[in-house]
This record gives sequence, C-alpha cells and structure tokens, in this order.
Amino acid sequence: MVYITEAHPSDVWQMQSNLKDNVVFASPRSEEERAFVAGSCVRKLGIQIPAVLDEFGNSTESAYTAWPDRMYLIDGHGRVAYKSRPGPFGFKPDELKAALGNLAVAK
Repeated sequence: MVYITEAHPSDVWQMQSNLKDNVVFASPRSEEERAFVAGSCVRKLGIQIPAVLDEFGNSTESAYTAWPDRMYLIDGHGRVAYKSRPGPFGFKPDELKAALGNLAVAK
C-alpha cells in the first residue's frame, strides 16, 4: 500500500466514515506530518499489509492516477497487470483475484 495525498482532509471536506473510524486529519503540510497521518490511519483502520509513504511531491499518485484510492497489481516485470476503478466504490476484489490467478497461470 502506498499512502498518497489525504483523500478527505478535515480542512477541505469530511466523510462520515472518517468520523466513525476516528481518522480525521487536516491536510499535512510537511513530510513529517504526512508520515504521522499515514501511520495513524494504518493503526486506527487496522491495515495489516505493508504500507509506504508517497513523497510530498506526490510522484506515485501522479504516475498511477491513484487519488482518492485505487488498487493496482504489478507483475514480476514491473508492468501494471490490473488497475481498479477509483475506490472505494470501484474496488472489485473478484477482478483483482482473477488478475492474480492469471499471473499465476502465466508463470
């Protein structure tokens, strides 16, 4: 998981789910603030997969058009094997599972 630009900062707009999950943060103004917010979200949301931080210039988000969130599968050659629609409503876990299966068969 790559933590990118905060999708629902409290100083821009807020979703009820953020309030319910107690993950309400203003837009980070530095790398350090972004790291704090990302770590807090990982802990509070119980995310159990490895997470890294996009740099403050948002190069990963820009390269992958990942905002507000998106699922990708990168194959062993570094190519995009699957790209979901924007989440969370565009997430189709069965599509990702099929793409994983296709990679396993192609090996």
